Amino acid sequence: MAKTKSYNLFVIIAFLAIAFPMVMGWIKKDNKPKLTGIVINNVNPDSLLKKDKDMWFSGEYQSLKDDYNNDHWALKELFVRLNNQFYYDAFNQIRVNQFVSGKENYIFAEAAIQAYYGSDFIGYEKTNEFLRKCKVIQDTLSKKGISFILAYAPGKGVSAPSFIEDKYAKTIKETNLHAFSTQSKKIGLNHIDLAEYFHQIKDTCKYPLYARFAHHWTYYFDCLASQQIIKYIEKLRGTDLPDLSWTEVEISDTARSRDNDVLKSMNLYTSPAQNQPLAYPKIKSENDTTKNKTKLLTIGDSYWYGIVYMNIPYNCFASGQFWYYNNRVVPNPNPAEKTEAWQLDLKQSIESNKVVMLIGSDPALPKFGWGFIEDTYEMYTNPKVYYARIEKNRTIKGFEKQIREKPVLLKKSTKKSQDLQIPLDSAIKLDAMKLAGLN
Repeated sequence: MAKTKSYNLFVIIAFLAIAFPMVMGWIKKDNKPKLTGIVINNVNPDSLLKKDKDMWFSGEYQSLKDDYNNDHWALKELFVRLNNQFYYDAFNQIRVNQFVSGKENYIFAEAAIQAYYGSDFIGYEKTNEFLRKCKVIQDTLSKKGISFILAYAPGKGVSAPSFIEDKYAKTIKETNLHAFSTQSKKIGLNHIDLAEYFHQIKDTCKYPLYARFAHHWTYYFDCLASQQIIKYIEKLRGTDLPDLSWTEVEISDTARSRDNDVLKSMNLYTSPAQNQPLAYPKIKSENDTTKNKTKLLTIGDSYWYGIVYMNIPYNCFASGQFWYYNNRVVPNPNPAEKTEAWQLDLKQSIESNKVVMLIGSDPALPKFGWGFIEDTYEMYTNPKVYYARIEKNRTIKGFEKQIREKPVLLKKSTKKSQDLQIPLDSAIKLDAMKLAGLN
């Protein structure tokens, strides 16, 4: 009798455990998880099935429905956060792809650690050839009255090496940052070494320049870096730009702006204490339209985004565009659809500006320019070959854009990049070639 009661109780508990998520799904109507950095499929295939009945017989509907249900089941957000919390508390591991936890809760991108120790060094031959092309571009644009600049930003490995876990330590022989900076000086390239500037001020600066739970430098260093770039362009071009200044600095224990961007992506159940007072200047841009005429085109990684958020391009650089990884165009010039750099006329885009600047952190240097230098160099030195190649690749680029904009396709490419251990852009290109019937 006792065994029967125990068995019945077990069956009831098991049934409730199985039924609970379904019941929650009925009760909780908005089941989209509020998770950062995770691609969520928001397209319910039920709406697609009404238009295309063949999806049912091909099996496509079932696959899409499984993917949609997996993204929208009622307890997904809770279970993801609890799982991430367990790994963080028990093993000091963060469930963010290609990021690791260091000493005193400092978070690092694996690429930033590799860049600091020189594990990603591309060699002098590739560095010199890349910079030679940059010098050709600089000289070509100079004749047109356009300034060309390279800006080297300090990644977190360079900026906070004492917080990298000892297991990653190795002898530093050469780094891309050192090679790029040294060779730029040698051949007379216009360049701003923000990493060198960082090291000049870090010991005397009153406020943190890198936050524990951030991938990028702090909002405070965003302000300082902006000032340095403005001063450099003023000197290079002999012009006067709108000044960026502040008289008040607010100190906060709670991170703002991008000063905890990785913490958001960690998707924890309970956020750890930040215990780090951070500085937030109340910036003022000089409102002088007679000075705000030096239009700047910036091709860069996510470090420039912080400066975009501060409206520096609008207030100081005549509303110049930002090409994020030489891809997404910010601000978007076409309200009807998102615009990518390959959709624009490269020559016209470059020559409508007074300054063209490439900016990237040291982990970005192995792929610095993200194709911009190669394209621009070929366009000016061998235009016939350039335009033929661009036209040939236009179809693939279109499919790449389609993948980036559709969560269903982007999820597949993201999984492929993880399975094959290749960059996401490489996985997207493989899938685009497949859609184009080229592999």
